Amino acid sequence: MIGLANAIRYAALSLLITAAYGDSLVIKNVHVHPVTAPDIENGQVLIVDGKIADVGKKVTGRGAKIIDGHGLDLYPGLINAATNIGLEEIGSLRDTVDLNEIGEFNPQLMARMSFNPSSSHIDVTRSAGVTSVLTLPGSGGGRPGPEATVFYGQGAVMRLDGWTWDDMTVKAGAVLDMNFPVIGNAPPKPFPEMEKEYRKKLDQIADFFENARRYQKAKAAANSDFKPDPRFEAMIPVLEGQRPVFVRAARERAIKEAVAFADRQKIKIIIAGPEEIGDTGPLLKARQIPVILGDTLALPLHDDSPYDSRYTLPNEFYKAGVKICFGTFDVQFARNVGFQAAAAVAFGLPYDAAVKGVTINAAEILGVDSQLGSIDKGKLADLILTDGDPLEAKTNIKMEFIDGKQVSLENRQTQLYEKYLNRP
Repeated sequence: MIGLANAIRYAALSLLITAAYGDSLVIKNVHVHPVTAPDIENGQVLIVDGKIADVGKKVTGRGAKIIDGHGLDLYPGLINAATNIGLEEIGSLRDTVDLNEIGEFNPQLMARMSFNPSSSHIDVTRSAGVTSVLTLPGSGGGRPGPEATVFYGQGAVMRLDGWTWDDMTVKAGAVLDMNFPVIGNAPPKPFPEMEKEYRKKLDQIADFFENARRYQKAKAAANSDFKPDPRFEAMIPVLEGQRPVFVRAARERAIKEAVAFADRQKIKIIIAGPEEIGDTGPLLKARQIPVILGDTLALPLHDDSPYDSRYTLPNEFYKAGVKICFGTFDVQFARNVGFQAAAAVAFGLPYDAAVKGVTINAAEILGVDSQLGSIDKGKLADLILTDGDPLEAKTNIKMEFIDGKQVSLENRQTQLYEKYLNRP
């Protein structure tokens, strides 16, 4: 009877283990690149309930599905830290573009609520190994003007798989997208007039922050009759340091002005889309302000700048001790974010820094490093299985996982390829 009882208990335990691991997955015999730790040759990764449960030479996952990736490499999914994916389909058709809302101060607008889960750009970008993006409500890089919108709204970190925008949200309100004003550099207005407009715009922004602080104090002391204001509600996380301001600033002067403004307002900022560094490196390092870089292979900002000034810019920020990551600031080329990082390697940026620039650094800068950016226990299983370096154009993505689920690599381009390949 004792033997029978033990057998029953053992059978029950086996059923529990099988149930626990029934929907799980083990990827084995792969070269694991955790990014935050040394590589693991012939490593294994256990995925349970969409998260990484174990990483090492050997993991235990009884009853789990096995994927033998012999000879392949396993990397964390790439992150594009500045896009308009899900908010723009065809730029020339206004009905398919949900960017740049009317009004100067729109901090309450949320990009994720306009995100289109059926966008064809999602499949194309995902097939290049990009599993997450920061989608922004404002378009363009770091070249605003004094007449432009100041606050576009809240950018969100979105995963590139799901049925609804709610399914795909990793972090809502990750940043407040800001167009920092600059003095124009073209006629017909004389410089004193443009500078006056610029100073006026800065005063308007300062007044808006002051009004937001008054609202914050009034809300804290309010009774039940208090009427919320959506614009100022959206500013409270900014004032409390919980939501960084994504400051589009291309020029050296704009970067310095933005840092000075952040110091006055006591807010956290991210410099986005810089096209020159000047002597801002030590300033950014001292204040631990990160940078999201745009195109690497681009023309210099000034006519008399060295031809490769944009090519070497990532390495210049890196050498200055500034944390960097990469974004494309667009939709149609969002898939190329890894190649932007790779191009920077050819002009001095260390390879490891380039990989971190599209993985863990991007996750840290956007505040999602507890979930994304590396192959570590407890993080979401957003992974790519490749036949080589994901920063190399010749590398193929063999399999891709988002939240531990294998996702399709099919897209409009592969469909057209198959269609015309099999043409009679």
